Amino acid sequence: MEKANEKGVVVAIVGAGPAGLAAAACLNRHGVANVVLEREDCSASLWRNRAYDRLQLHLGKQFCELPHMPFPSNSPTFIPRNQFIEYLDNYKSQFEVKLYCRRSVESASYDDQTGKWRIVARNTGSGEREVYVAEFLVVATGENSEGVMPEVDGLESFGGEVMHSNKYRNGSGFRGKNVLVVGCGNSGMEIAYDLWNHGANTSIVARSPVEVFTKEIVFIGMVLIKFLPRRIVDILMRLLSQLKYGDFAKYGLRRPKHGAFRVKAATGRTPTIDVGAMERIKDGEIKVFPSIKSIHGELVTFVNNTRSQFEAIIFATGYRSNVRKWLQGGDDLFNFQGMTKVRDQWKGENGLYSVGFSQWGLFGIANDARNVANDINFELQRRRKSE
Repeated sequence: MEKANEKGVVVAIVGAGPAGLAAAACLNRHGVANVVLEREDCSASLWRNRAYDRLQLHLGKQFCELPHMPFPSNSPTFIPRNQFIEYLDNYKSQFEVKLYCRRSVESASYDDQTGKWRIVARNTGSGEREVYVAEFLVVATGENSEGVMPEVDGLESFGGEVMHSNKYRNGSGFRGKNVLVVGCGNSGMEIAYDLWNHGANTSIVARSPVEVFTKEIVFIGMVLIKFLPRRIVDILMRLLSQLKYGDFAKYGLRRPKHGAFRVKAATGRTPTIDVGAMERIKDGEIKVFPSIKSIHGELVTFVNNTRSQFEAIIFATGYRSNVRKWLQGGDDLFNFQGMTKVRDQWKGENGLYSVGFSQWGLFGIANDARNVANDINFELQRRRKSE
């Protein structure tokens, strides 16, 4: 690649979701020059293009603010998707984020000779490759880059509609149809409820234990965790959930052995926030099945050998990181799955950083962005003093 095609930058940030925007804003507050490279044609593409219509933030707004810009005082406690996108657009404008869209990063590697990162990106608008040479590289593509579709015996024989939850918008096209939602996390439960609201005959697969709370219970827990030990908060939240929903077993659901905050800290798994699906499960309007054993045509067999026919299957089975597809090296920070080796780790070697991999949602993103920007600014000041 010709040197003339290379662009020198202080900090290159890959990803323009909330993590990338927060990192850029915090760096701009320090006066540290940076660029944000985004593969899609807009910022926050997951929220704009791969989220269902009824989505809203499941935590109170004070736990979801990005650094240096609170939500408007008159905004609701739980921010709807469209208002959150508006907030992100205002955030990008206020902090003058320098965003290069349609830049699909193909590789990023550290050059020992120059002591800099070399990022190769394809401009999907022009088809040309661009090279960015950066003193620091911030990986902000997050843990939700690609939807995960599990392997299911016979899925290829299914004649109906199959999609991942990131393609689902609303249930208007499923009225009167038998629809199976696979996964009872936040997306699965909310999509199941949305389908029921649109007149679909809805069933859901509970593949693993699930902790279900109302938004109000979660809000209480988030406040209490600041003052009480995690074990006590987990006990209180479990009691509140039991009072609200009763015995899960009679509905085909299982609670996990340990409490929500302990599970979150150990595995990153988030409890499910009920938006109405539990009432429909309790009254039998939404049916619960165990894991899928096999599929033959429209007939789905479950591991308890019950069978039922469906016209559509929606997999709300999570996401994964794509970091290992383009980042070369960085083994001190990222594992083979493209997640940070330590949950709250945000700094690697040779000027490599991460934002948005702590599995603590927007709250974790805000903390990472502040830490990364402060550390880069400190390092630049140290270098200037030593010159």
